[in-house]
Amino acid sequence: MERDDRVETLSEAECLRLLSTVPVGRVVYTEHALPAVLPVSFEVLDGRLVLAVRRGSATARGLDGTVVAFQADLLDPVTRTGWSVLVHGRADVVSDPEQVRRVLRSGLRPWVGDPEPLFVALVPELVSGRRLFPTGPGLLGFPGRQARGPIGAGPVNSGFPLGS
Repeated sequence: MERDDRVETLSEAECLRLLSTVPVGRVVYTEHALPAVLPVSFEVLDGRLVLAVRRGSATARGLDGTVVAFQADLLDPVTRTGWSVLVHGRADVVSDPEQVRRVLRSGLRPWVGDPEPLFVALVPELVSGRRLFPTGPGLLGFPGRQARGPIGAGPVNSGFPLGS
């Protein structure tokens, strides 16, 4: 782990652990020779990212058998803290019936409902991530603004009354 001022480079294991704490990320793939980015529901299962998409959708067609990127994060706009993870790898439709049943039992479903979802497994080949820490007093250049720690670590005193 490198930490340069406010930015810490995360290990692959920590990146996968953090990914398992959020339900939605963004998949980047090619559609009609152009980049496309779409929010998708996902889970980390057995070291793979399993994405839930609508069966028959352009996304499902665009993901199967291709190299894609996937990004998820959890950021706090007030303290400017949080983390972001980026994964690159090959995506393939999950076709084994037992694996499909296992994913269905997990409760994973597309962000846009579908009674018969399609699952796509992304095998991570390149994984990178960063965590942003608070700067302390004077955060964002406003006197009195203080952060208490990384995202979720406690309240922030912005120095401004509510609603301003």
